[in-house]
Amino acid sequence: MAVVAVVGAGFSGLSAAAYAAQAGHEVHVFEKNTSAGGRARQFRSEEGYVFDMGPSWYWMPDIIEAFFNDFGDTVSDHYMLKKLDPAFDMVFPDKRMLSVPGDYTALEEMFDRIEKGSSRQLAKFMKGAEYKYETGMKKLAYAPSLSLAEFMKADLLKGLSKLDVFSSFRKHVGKYFNHSDIRSLMEFPVLFLGAMPKDIPALYSLMNYAGLKLGTWYPDGGFVKLVDAMVSVASRNGANIHLHAPVQEISIRDEKVSSLLVNGQSYPVDAVIASADYQHVETSLLAKQYRNYDEPYWNSRVLAPSCLIVFLGLRKDIGSLNHHTLFFDEDMDTHAEEIYSSPRWPSKPLFYVCNPSRSDKSLAPEGHSSLFLLMPLSPGLHDSPYMREKYFRIMLARLEKQCGEDISSFIAYKRDYCVNDFVQDYNAYKGNAYGLANTLSQTAILKPRVQNRRVKNLFYAGQLTVPGPGCPPAIVSGKIAAQQTIQYLIKNQ
Repeated sequence: MAVVAVVGAGFSGLSAAAYAAQAGHEVHVFEKNTSAGGRARQFRSEEGYVFDMGPSWYWMPDIIEAFFNDFGDTVSDHYMLKKLDPAFDMVFPDKRMLSVPGDYTALEEMFDRIEKGSSRQLAKFMKGAEYKYETGMKKLAYAPSLSLAEFMKADLLKGLSKLDVFSSFRKHVGKYFNHSDIRSLMEFPVLFLGAMPKDIPALYSLMNYAGLKLGTWYPDGGFVKLVDAMVSVASRNGANIHLHAPVQEISIRDEKVSSLLVNGQSYPVDAVIASADYQHVETSLLAKQYRNYDEPYWNSRVLAPSCLIVFLGLRKDIGSLNHHTLFFDEDMDTHAEEIYSSPRWPSKPLFYVCNPSRSDKSLAPEGHSSLFLLMPLSPGLHDSPYMREKYFRIMLARLEKQCGEDISSFIAYKRDYCVNDFVQDYNAYKGNAYGLANTLSQTAILKPRVQNRRVKNLFYAGQLTVPGPGCPPAIVSGKIAAQQTIQYLIKNQ
């Protein structure tokens, strides 16, 4: 039995720990924060408001289900899922609002009301998107991407043209739909992928299939229920999770990790899976000669956004505000350009409001609301209390205008979270919130490598390596890293 250390207890770390422990190894997870979950932590204010700090869109339920199935469980053994209907709302100029149905038949009817005949176009679009999802998320996503040979299988090569890897997402959407509202609806998921729609491969129409066909869900009690369930699975299989245990150094001997320094104490190990921020692990925990990548490499990477989040506890229920609301009442391209092309605080930002207390009354005192406002930002921006408050007021004014009611007078609790907090809490490179951009030049084998080239028993997981950012991909990433670690240990027993 080998000793495997996992650095970080986010989704990828918990996933890796569960698989490594299931294989019979002694597993220790070292987490710098006081609770597991990474970006998916939850907190409760003294006033009784409960907030998920990170993910709020439960998409790709089949990928998450597959994790639990690997351990003889189902999701329903751990928490209950609720399908949201409407799935989400979109706000356009002049207070126009589009409620996107959770029911697919109703979605088709809505498309036809907006653009005659577009339900037929939606069917064609979704047929291709389903192929990309089934191929991309259920086959390609599980590849360790250590060599091009992994992608040279006959069935994958035969369907390569269907993946639209070299086509622009924007052009792809434009082939099917003309109405601006529908095009905005189809383009919104890529806003968080790290580039403008014209620069994202059409492969990522798989996101439309995931969101519009498989549905938008909510785990009763919040996203922390998924964290708790993964902790339970990992622990049941023998993994030991150490909280408030920051790794300070990775010690190398004879081209292998020999030990980790944690809170001043040395822990001998046989292998390490680093699921903390890849760049932090390389530049802060490893000696220079053992790094896969240098600082110029990281500085040249295209990152997905950071964000400003403002958590609010309100002494009222906002009846007109559903679980998810996307404010597209300003120009998407302008905001996207100010994230990706000419980094700056946005002139006319888009933003998102999550009101989970609409679906889950346990998150706020009776008659109150627990919600947050989120505005995507370019990573690495100067972050100050002044800028946080300025943009909170901009978002709040537009939210009040849309809802037609006073909100500011009912604020009982407020907390903001931005670039500096992502750096402080997660050692996130440039304060990124969503990892690397999913551009063609940062896909599969072109992402940071899952195995260290110079240290034989050091592997990486998380949103800066394969398959990429997001909750389901992070869970898959942990499985990939664990499989590579297990194979290494078998060969070197």
